[in-house]
Amino acid sequence: MARAGTAQEQRLTAPRTARVFFALWPDDRVRDALHFHAQELHCSCGGRAMRRENLHLTLVFIGDVAAGRLDDLTSVADAISAAPFEFVLDQTGYWRHNRIVWASPLTVPEPLRALVTGIEGGLKQAGFEFDQRPYAPHITLLRDARAPAILSPLGLDWPVRDFVLVESARGARGAEYRVLARWPLHADQR
Repeated sequence: MARAGTAQEQRLTAPRTARVFFALWPDDRVRDALHFHAQELHCSCGGRAMRRENLHLTLVFIGDVAAGRLDDLTSVADAISAAPFEFVLDQTGYWRHNRIVWASPLTVPEPLRALVTGIEGGLKQAGFEFDQRPYAPHITLLRDARAPAILSPLGLDWPVRDFVLVESARGARGAEYRVLARWPLHADQR
């Protein structure tokens, strides 16, 4: 009769998982401007400003994935055909229900919608479950913030030339994001 392993043995043999999502990862210029704006807002809203290195725009949140399936995510992204685009982060807002101050475009560019739709379609086809709510592109600037008296417009141009797969892990300072892979967007779509 086979014995059941102890909890410790089961943890050691359990497959490793990674908490992942596809995102747009800003360059230093965009990241610096977002971080500066977050610091300005922090003065009136309090809360916790997102660390500069964690600023991003989520495309599709997937969640926990067995490490053995990360190659499948890479294959999904490899099949994406999308053109580079530019958009403007021209508004900031506040969600009272979760006390988040965010930045977003007033108008979602069609290439951004197409990129998200392409990733979601590939994930469905590959059998992945993911967060399937209406897409509201935003960059979280502050968490646990008070409602701001005034939200100043941002007006930040962001040329998007690629997208990334990111792993989120718990670290000493909270969530730490690590780019696992990057895919360029090509003007000459396949």
